[in-house]
Amino acid sequence: MMPPKHKKHSCESLPTNLPENVINAILMRLPLRDAVRTSILSKQWRYKWCRLPQLTLDDKIWKTTNNLLSPSIKFTNIMYNILTLHSGPITKFTLSMSELKKYPKIDSLIYFLSRNGIEHLVVQFSEWNLYKLPSSFFTCSQLRHLTLQNCLICPPPAFKGFNMLISLELCHVSVSSISLESLISSSPYLENLVLKISDTLSHIQIKAPLKYVPHLTKLSLMYGESYEDSEKCDLDKFLQSFPVLEHLHLEYGSSQVSMDESDNEVDEVSASFSDVTLNHLRTVKVEGITCTMLEMQLVKLLLANAPMLVRMLIEPGPYYAYTEAKILAEFTKYQRASPKAEIVVRDY
Repeated sequence: MMPPKHKKHSCESLPTNLPENVINAILMRLPLRDAVRTSILSKQWRYKWCRLPQLTLDDKIWKTTNNLLSPSIKFTNIMYNILTLHSGPITKFTLSMSELKKYPKIDSLIYFLSRNGIEHLVVQFSEWNLYKLPSSFFTCSQLRHLTLQNCLICPPPAFKGFNMLISLELCHVSVSSISLESLISSSPYLENLVLKISDTLSHIQIKAPLKYVPHLTKLSLMYGESYEDSEKCDLDKFLQSFPVLEHLHLEYGSSQVSMDESDNEVDEVSASFSDVTLNHLRTVKVEGITCTMLEMQLVKLLLANAPMLVRMLIEPGPYYAYTEAKILAEFTKYQRASPKAEIVVRDY
């Protein structure tokens, strides 16, 4: 009796005539490591990943069976393959390295991206070692969406900004006040701005209005300390630069604050907002407040200067002095320019 024949396992049944955009869509949904592995499926799939317009490189790449190599060596090998094998434009690249303490080949990667049409760039590093952006980063003229975390930004004197930028998110970066103002003001199409810099007072001091930013609709600011310690930022002057602002998110640091503001300080804040117009503001979120007099005055002024406001969400910090009900009762006394404005207090 002849033994049963076993069916051969082959890759002949794999689809080989898929459109390029379909193949790219499949590969871009895979982790980069798995996308590279598709090269062994068939001749038709070999090196398809090398033409992907979007790549994501994060700490998942280290989760391999080979634990003998250090992350730095693994990263160097990966960078070598990307820099030597990839062809065609890369429009979106995400680099998230929270576990990497050294950054080999990163400068070469940024240079490579700057010459390959990068439009959407996310660069995130560990908090214990800021990565200084190389000069080639400032030549990425096609950038439309930019996210930087734990980076050191030192633009060269000739840098004129990213004039095609639509979205900018800076998280725990180190940048001078002048450089930050230049970066924002030179982006006329900017619609979304997020500034989360915990050590704000030490190196970010916006003391005057920026140049006109006519398209900005979403603004998120995180202060390192509470509002009374953040007067150097001059929020009223800052807001004057964004005439069509629709969504505002203010977040304060977690440190406990004192309650000894003087009436003169409160009067100064009120007077400074006399020229602020927020005619398009629809939603406001104030997070981490401790209900100091200056913070309460800020909320009062936002309510009084936003005729289109629909919702204001208040999230007190862990050290706030009043109960949720008392905070809500206090805020409901404030005059509102918008009859539709709803105030919501969410307990910490």
